[in-house]
Amino acid sequence: MTVTEAKKMRVAIIGKGNVGSALGAGLQKAGHEVRFGHRSSEEPVDAAVKWGEIVLFAVPFGAVKDAAKSVGNAADGKTVIDVTNALSPTMELAIPCSTSAAEALQKMLPKSHVIKAFNTVFAQNQSSGRVGTEQLTAFVAGDDAASKKTVMRLAQDIGFAPVDVGGLKNARYLEAMAIMLIGLGYGMNLGTRIGYRLAR
Repeated sequence: MTVTEAKKMRVAIIGKGNVGSALGAGLQKAGHEVRFGHRSSEEPVDAAVKWGEIVLFAVPFGAVKDAAKSVGNAADGKTVIDVTNALSPTMELAIPCSTSAAEALQKMLPKSHVIKAFNTVFAQNQSSGRVGTEQLTAFVAGDDAASKKTVMRLAQDIGFAPVDVGGLKNARYLEAMAIMLIGLGYGMNLGTRIGYRLAR
């Protein structure tokens, strides 16, 4: 099912790797407009962000600061979806559990509304929100209620079952969940056709 013209949104995706490409494909399939901003692309990051109603950060943890600088004040007042996981070179959590990559991004872009989402899903499952016929849960954390509602609708449009998990500080736990998923997929050899689903 595609969105109606009234519900179509413009989403600027920062980063064109596996994650950004997968989410972009899912959003486009649902009927939303997508543009990529990347340092090596024809469209600069700030131009893509100015065009977008929503900004999606899908860059490696080590590139977040530079990406945020490129965005500058173009994201002021906008919803910024943070998909980043704070991974160390050994695929472990790179920051203390007393904060999160999302909270750090909010400090870098203080006039935007940062929402944590989609980080607990392997890239190959992000374009559909499913593993086979099983619908995955999109856990959504943020402090701005309107922005969180928008992100939950986008997640639903892609195919996820969105769940509000509270304020942005709860991104700390979502990032730890991502580390666990990576450990199960690669460390325990379960592969990437796995994911989280909240049973009710």
